[in-house]
Amino acid sequence: MQAEPKRNSPLSPPTSTPIYQEITKKKKVPFLRKARPYIILSPAFLLTIGILIPFGMAIYYSFTNYSFKYSGYEFVGIENYIYMFKDPGFWKSIGVTLTYAGLGTLIQTVLGIGIALLLNRENFLAKSLRIVLIFPLVIAPVIATLVWQLMTNNSVGILSKWLRAFGINDFTWGADPNTALFTVLVIDAWVFTPFVIILVLAGLRSLPKAPFESALIDGGSAWFTFKNLTLPMIMPMLLIAVLFRLMLSLQMFDIIFALTRGGPGDTLMTLPLTAYTEAFTYKELGYALPYMLILWVFVYVVSHYLVKYWSHTQKRASGK
Repeated sequence: MQAEPKRNSPLSPPTSTPIYQEITKKKKVPFLRKARPYIILSPAFLLTIGILIPFGMAIYYSFTNYSFKYSGYEFVGIENYIYMFKDPGFWKSIGVTLTYAGLGTLIQTVLGIGIALLLNRENFLAKSLRIVLIFPLVIAPVIATLVWQLMTNNSVGILSKWLRAFGINDFTWGADPNTALFTVLVIDAWVFTPFVIILVLAGLRSLPKAPFESALIDGGSAWFTFKNLTLPMIMPMLLIAVLFRLMLSLQMFDIIFALTRGGPGDTLMTLPLTAYTEAFTYKELGYALPYMLILWVFVYVVSHYLVKYWSHTQKRASGK
């Protein structure tokens, strides 16, 4: 007696149909598709490792008396940190660093907002200046400092000759402790204010026109419109500019080093310059690293709170 062929249950799918076989094939995910997320994330993972290894080594060597003058070193615990906190030069460098970063960021932010408002127009002069003002950003800060050294030279400098026309003779610029910080802030503003201008101008160009037209119809003044409409709306973009400029100003090395090397005396000895001097002038790397780690703490704290405030401001600007 011939066996009756097995039939599929009404509740089970027919395994021999082309549709079922096609669905089964789709469920088999190729290996490359599975590995795609890991391949995409691998550069970021390698970059993180490349950052964490030197950072971990810096923390380790900061607890040693590692020096370029000797072949060996010993573990000294927190002795370097104790000595650093007792050093008056450390507190002096913190004051210079915070003063420079605060004043530099404030000056560039105010100038950036003002110039961006002037350039937020559709005329030939505004379009031309938008291109011209980008030029300082493509110049290396060290090269810009050397150019300013020539311009402020008392013998051949064009700025010194221009000041003489107004009765100001032999302005000392970076050669005097009273004017060194002013000179560095001028160079820093000339180089990096265009960065703030670009971000603020991008925010201004993205604003809706309806609220401003309503304010104009209601008779709102320019200051009222700026204070109550423009500034709150561009605040997220403005905070990004402040965040980047404040972080970079805290780490500023190249402009100060190229202009005065931290002088005259210790007038401009910031944390990065003090660490550089201890490491490469006095050859005491173990003692120099705590300066850089303290600087990292400053940068981390500032960036953390600014990012937190930026997130809050962005939510408020979007009406959430």
